[in-house]
Amino acid sequence: MELSLVGKRALVCGSTAGIGKAAAIELARLGADVIVAARDAQKSTQTAAQLPSTGSQVHAALVLDTTDPASVSAAAAQISADQRPIHILVNNTGGPPGGTMLDATEEQLAAAFQSLLVAAHTLTRAVVPGMKREKYGRIINVASTSVKAPIPNLGLSNAVRAGVANWAKTLSLELAPFGITVNNVLPGYTDTERLTQLFSGRAAKSGKSLDQVLSDVVATIPAGRLGRAEEVGSAIAFLATPAAAYINGINLPVDGGRLGTL
Repeated sequence: MELSLVGKRALVCGSTAGIGKAAAIELARLGADVIVAARDAQKSTQTAAQLPSTGSQVHAALVLDTTDPASVSAAAAQISADQRPIHILVNNTGGPPGGTMLDATEEQLAAAFQSLLVAAHTLTRAVVPGMKREKYGRIINVASTSVKAPIPNLGLSNAVRAGVANWAKTLSLELAPFGITVNNVLPGYTDTERLTQLFSGRAAKSGKSLDQVLSDVVATIPAGRLGRAEEVGSAIAFLATPAAAYINGINLPVDGGRLGTL
């Protein structure tokens, strides 16, 4: 099974913490040169310096704020101007605020659409020409199990991530002839700072303790525990490898068996 990514370049968004950082680490372990993209320049540079390296690998940092159209456009322009192709793009960003669908304002909906879909589209348009030249491309979007089954009190995320999934499926059909795959990884409840924030908000609204909220959630997971960021990162890394060349246009849950759909 060919898992080596030596000679490949990967751009990983939101990669200074959580699932994004775990994906960057796993891609680096497989030999890829990784570009750490996040809004904090100092954290991005520090993270890039800490990634595994054989000595021949060259990791780098890129300032990218997916909530800011100007920042996304600037990053895309920088990518397009670089003659070196990017073979792997991991679209990953923090989710929008929790709440019911009707609680979401029009401004919040537009902001979520920009951060989760428009930014991914802009970056994809920047990297695809190089992928076509190389006849190798992997576009992997970190979404949520809400793509298959909406999650209560995450209205904005449910709505926009479903759009991202259909965007990705459409791209998978268009790009397959060029050796480019497009897939979505759907993390379940994963032990990250983002999840702690969501659970804290849920605890405050329900009057329950954070521990009780956590216990209630874990009880719905057949594996009996939260996922680990590195487990999601491993799934992302595998989809980036040559071994995954015939896997295209899928939604891959990484959720310990919690999702109640096929």
